Amino acid sequence: MLAVAGVGSRVAHAAAAPEMLRLSPNGWMPNNPDLPVLLYRAAFSGGGMADAMEAAFERNGWPPQWRNGVYDFHHFHSTAHEVLGFAGGQGRLMLGGEGGHEVTVRAGDVAVLPCGTGHCRLDASADFLVIGAYPPGEHWDICRSAPDAAMLERMKTVAFPASDPVSGTNGPLVQLWKRS
Repeated sequence: MLAVAGVGSRVAHAAAAPEMLRLSPNGWMPNNPDLPVLLYRAAFSGGGMADAMEAAFERNGWPPQWRNGVYDFHHFHSTAHEVLGFAGGQGRLMLGGEGGHEVTVRAGDVAVLPCGTGHCRLDASADFLVIGAYPPGEHWDICRSAPDAAMLERMKTVAFPASDPVSGTNGPLVQLWKRS
């Protein structure tokens, strides 16, 4: 383990292999069948976790943009890949749209969602805190209905991140996110 920003906070020096979820289109949710969702379990630990996540994401080329939660309605982003760092509490999320893949996330976990991936908060503890970050130059939108053909084509052009938000340029994302 390697100490990072924040008193007592720690990030895994060499992140363990993330869980991968491959999500196919589901109803009106496009998801991203070419790129898997990456779920890093217990990637961070200790106090000051929100600051530590923000520092790590920034250092690894995913500038943080907000601290909050996850919306309680199904949505996706068509203009950006997204990293969600779970800095406090725990929550249950639905990934992939209605009837998709339910996951429980806890403080210290990190999820990387390729553009088009549906997500929704089902419930969460009162202290649930999420750090949201995106690769440079990507600006998120909120989509709550089926994409048209032009949006689907635009989603294919969202740039690949140059690094993994948890581990940097040699991290799992760099190896696992490849166009087919």
